[in-house]
Amino acid sequence: MIPKEVIRKIRRIQITTSRKVTDVFAGQYQSVFKGVGMEFDEVREYLPGDEIRSIDWNVTARMGHPFIKKFVEERELTIMILLDVSMSCRFGTIGRIKSELAAELCSVIAFSAIRNNDKVGMLTFTDRVEKFIPARKGVRHVLRVIREAIHNSPQGMKTDVNNVLEHLNRVATRRTIVFVVSDFFASDFKKNLSITNKRHDIIAVTIIDPAEQELPEAGIVKLHDAETGMPYIIDTSSPEIRRLYEDRAGRLITERRQLFRSVNVDSIDIRTDRSYVEPLIRFFRMREKRLARR
Repeated sequence: MIPKEVIRKIRRIQITTSRKVTDVFAGQYQSVFKGVGMEFDEVREYLPGDEIRSIDWNVTARMGHPFIKKFVEERELTIMILLDVSMSCRFGTIGRIKSELAAELCSVIAFSAIRNNDKVGMLTFTDRVEKFIPARKGVRHVLRVIREAIHNSPQGMKTDVNNVLEHLNRVATRRTIVFVVSDFFASDFKKNLSITNKRHDIIAVTIIDPAEQELPEAGIVKLHDAETGMPYIIDTSSPEIRRLYEDRAGRLITERRQLFRSVNVDSIDIRTDRSYVEPLIRFFRMREKRLARR
């Protein structure tokens, strides 16, 4: 039985995000993702004006004159959302906690997909794969995806990106558009990210709380690492402590962005204290310009 509070949250997110998809994101999503996939249809004889790069050299060699590969636009895409439900995502100091924002982003992605007749699925993960929802169409299915994003009881606490990428490669047999929604408090996943991005189209969506970048001045405080439970006592009134904290946070952000660039993965940073509309629109416009240059 789903608690009434969860049902109310699902309904509220459905209303909020459906409106945003209709008013803002539907056209952006379609212009970026619709038709980016191509599938092989047949070979036919070369005709003057055909692209040289479309020639099928194997068939040409067998037949003795040129043939080209003919492709058709894929009319149906598959969207898979990889959602981090580890303990570090159950944190927030301004606006809302990271997991609530992540759930709303998943809803925007899912409703944009089904509006364009695409299939959408979800993998939730911690240091293990927690739940796999196969990609399907329809509003009822999207509501199931949103419910899982909001109402979950993960077994793990930490974040392991490698496990979920390896699982994705086992269950996704065709090229898939993959949104990884996480705070990426994980390490050593560059190799698997690179391998997976060659098979699929990965977009990394990083959820950030401002307190993870700048330590508020609150005197001596006792903190706990959400994923390990290890306690820390910090004097936040010390300017040196706050500077070291900010320097470390800045290095982590820089290293993460460099990692994504090094393996050609597009990334979006979303903050809990700001609207996610502008970062998503910037992402869609960047992708649209890139497609126009091809």
